[in-house]
Amino acid sequence: MDNRDTSDDHEQIVVRRRKLAALREEEHTAFPNDFRPDLSAAEVHARFGPAADEELAAASEVAVAGRVMAIRHFGKAGFVTLQDRSGTIQAHLRRDGLGEHAFARYRGLDVGDLIGVRGRPFRTRTGELTIAASALALLVKALRPLPEKWHGLQDVEARYRQRYVDLIANPESRLVFQRRTAIIRYLRDFLAARDFLEVETPVMQPLYGGAAARPFVTHHNALDLDLFLRISPELYLKRLVVGGFERVFEVSRNFRNEGIDTTHFPEFTMLEFYQAYATYHDLMDLTEEMLVGLAREVAGTLALRWRDMEIDLTPPWPRRTMAELVAERAGLAPERLGDPATLAALAERTGGLERADASPGELLGLCFERLVEPTLVQPTFV
Repeated sequence: MDNRDTSDDHEQIVVRRRKLAALREEEHTAFPNDFRPDLSAAEVHARFGPAADEELAAASEVAVAGRVMAIRHFGKAGFVTLQDRSGTIQAHLRRDGLGEHAFARYRGLDVGDLIGVRGRPFRTRTGELTIAASALALLVKALRPLPEKWHGLQDVEARYRQRYVDLIANPESRLVFQRRTAIIRYLRDFLAARDFLEVETPVMQPLYGGAAARPFVTHHNALDLDLFLRISPELYLKRLVVGGFERVFEVSRNFRNEGIDTTHFPEFTMLEFYQAYATYHDLMDLTEEMLVGLAREVAGTLALRWRDMEIDLTPPWPRRTMAELVAERAGLAPERLGDPATLAALAERTGGLERADASPGELLGLCFERLVEPTLVQPTFV
């Protein structure tokens, strides 16, 4: 799945294709869809993890399905580790418990295959909750090997280009997706509880606006009209406020035809909201409340770590002007930044002037980007 062009991988693919061909000949279908799991791996752990041994002995059978992430053979028995959307669970497979046919199917499994297992939960001698399989179904034969277990998928570009492999190989990537869903759900619930109306605005626009960015251009055949993919939903949301919807928001997909790296994409999701009869002070209060509540709900703490930085979301957050912060970093009195010549000299000293005719506001913004932005780690309203 990770497109590695090695002879070992090629040989594995050949062997797996032979197994698939034999499976088709023997079973007449290689991808059955008649297996229905009734519990996820996490639900098995939640339900039976705290159970006493006598409770496990009286438990009924459960059905789980997932991708094979590890296989251990021990003669007439063995273990497989299954991974589904919620986590992992171990299954124990014995010849005398499965029968010859199903046990032979188990012996032909490869890491990456999707299987279904039915059986009773029990604990191994090491205390690991495990399913004693009474039935096994091969649901999908994986034809390509997964990345090596201990190396995973490390290449950043490959992880972004082949996200499906990244999700299989790196559990932390799945957690990002799960938390993103929880974040969007919380934001919607938070704003709806405060009488904000969620709306959808046009993605293709005759005139793009609301931000300074280059757009993607597309063409509407029926109208014979060039249109632009939106770079922001701002103008349409403001029109809705004019139309009488006093509190609106949109979780919108936006498109900007500019640079790309691991933190900047040509398409991205943003939350934008507008509230009538409120000032930016009210919206700072609302934003702080929203993000503090979000951290408590999703992360369970206001002390977060990003790379080597500790971030403390404890309110209240500082509220500073650009001029105050630039003056502080430059060692100047704030009133001196009202002089365009002082701003121009500061911009020249910190990296040079980008344009000779830059306005005082543009010069202040340039100095802010160079002197202040790299130092802003803790949440701060500017």
